Amino acid sequence: MKESGRKQGAASPCAACKLLRRRCAQDCVFAPYFPADEPHKFASVHKVFGASNVNKMLQELPEHQRGDAVSSMVYEANARVRDPVYGCVGAISSLQQQIDHLQTQLAIAQAEVVHTKMRQFSSMSSGGTAGNSPENVSPSSRHTQNQPTMSLFTMDMVVDQANMGESLWSC
Repeated sequence: MKESGRKQGAASPCAACKLLRRRCAQDCVFAPYFPADEPHKFASVHKVFGASNVNKMLQELPEHQRGDAVSSMVYEANARVRDPVYGCVGAISSLQQQIDHLQTQLAIAQAEVVHTKMRQFSSMSSGGTAGNSPENVSPSSRHTQNQPTMSLFTMDMVVDQANMGESLWSC
């Protein structure tokens, strides 16, 4: 049976005490959060924050918040190892850029759908019948007939603007 990441009777040191090469006391603050079978967790946290600082942070927190704090420290430490300058912020920034890029692609796709629908509407309304030729159309219906063309022009502008926005992100 395990208790706080250590076997009863045989006191195997937690990952923190093993790395720090010290005896793991029964009341070790690290033991519940850095078990011996996960040494990489404490190694990265120790490299970024230092054992003394982690100890102080854990001591200042109520026990019910320590697990979350350790998870956050491990995440930040791993991010700092991958990107020493930006850490988590670099990952967040990268994800935000991906969101912006995908939103631009979505806007382009939506504009293309509207554009296609307008073309279908335009081709259905013109239909190629003789009654719809420009000479046989009254002035008031000419205005309605020209509206889909304006909408097509407007949709072309939307697609062009979306493409411009996309090209700005690809720099």
